[in-house]
Amino acid sequence: MEIRTDHRFVAWCAACDWNVDPGEPEEPGGRLDTLRRRLAGEHGERLLAEVTTDELLRPRRDAASVLALALALAVHGFTAALLAGGVLLVVLGWGSALPVLGALCLFIGWLLRPRFPRLPEDEQVLYRADAPELFALIDEVAGVVGTTGVHAVAVNADANASVSTYGLRRRRLLTIGLGLWEMLDTGQRIALLGHELGHYANGDTRQGVVLGNALQSLHTWYYLLSRIERPTLPETLLNACYLAPRSVVVAVATALDHLTLRATQRGEYLADSFAARCGSTAAAVGLMDALLVSDSASATLLRESNALRSHRSGGRAAGGAESGLWERLAAHVESIPASEYERQRRRSALRGHSVDSTHPPTHLRRSRLQAVAALPATVTVDSARDAALRAELSGARGLVARRVLNGG
Repeated sequence: MEIRTDHRFVAWCAACDWNVDPGEPEEPGGRLDTLRRRLAGEHGERLLAEVTTDELLRPRRDAASVLALALALAVHGFTAALLAGGVLLVVLGWGSALPVLGALCLFIGWLLRPRFPRLPEDEQVLYRADAPELFALIDEVAGVVGTTGVHAVAVNADANASVSTYGLRRRRLLTIGLGLWEMLDTGQRIALLGHELGHYANGDTRQGVVLGNALQSLHTWYYLLSRIERPTLPETLLNACYLAPRSVVVAVATALDHLTLRATQRGEYLADSFAARCGSTAAAVGLMDALLVSDSASATLLRESNALRSHRSGGRAAGGAESGLWERLAAHVESIPASEYERQRRRSALRGHSVDSTHPPTHLRRSRLQAVAALPATVTVDSARDAALRAELSGARGLVARRVLNGG
């Protein structure tokens, strides 16, 4: 028996996989989520084989994408018809009860309106003037990826990163979670930027105006048509009336998921290819390893916050605790034994595609990077530039550290 032990991590057996995954897999959130996970599992292995043998991995506009666009436009068309009908009922129905029905149609149409996210108010937002070296690096990585840079960078404490858009003009926003950023070395950070900007280059359909808002409309419909729990007699009748339209909503949302799932997972592999091209294959693989242990990083930040509050409640001073928070996080990650990385890879393999229906499991993404020809780094950062980048993020690092330690 090869029992791997470290008091900070799960004890497990490398020979028989005992206790590799002591926690229960995440429970599906409902019928829609269950279907999404099943579809992800069906397509996942076939997609991995395809992207591993495809040397020119690139975005594709296939029949499924065209059908998804048509279905999304039909959803928006129904919303437009609802609004137009509401206006006609209000204008032409005076003297009857029709304006009431028209007002209801207009209200539902307003709930279904397209949404344009705003900049986050609870995160540190940087613009080009605040961090010129960081934005220059982002522009350089974007040039390699084949896209343009971003208009703003939001910094928070998450062990994650993402790209999105904000405002009516759909300006680009890169969100950097210091819980992940501070775990990485310079090459891995470049790989992370390449991956995230790669989502702009490959056209993430689920985040687009048409499809993204169609999915939002369907989720709104599902909420409005949700079954009333412990209903009275009139509510039981209402539940019966809701059954058919709710089934249609579920069917349409499932169809959109089915039509876009393959493209979304393929997009993740493509973004990983951009990560390798920008930061090197070795850096991209290191990024995958960091994602495997990101929960440990989040737990470390939570322990730091709890420890500070314990000091305060005990009457002990804790001034300046935020000054070394990120260094302590980096030291913790550096001390994670190889056996824990291996356990996380095996755990990912056991859970398979059910872990995330829109992302391939991390261990498969890592395997795919290692299965194709290794790439050197296209973008590099010398020590002087690295110091400048660190200086530009120092203010955000301190602010986010204070928020973490104060439980914010």
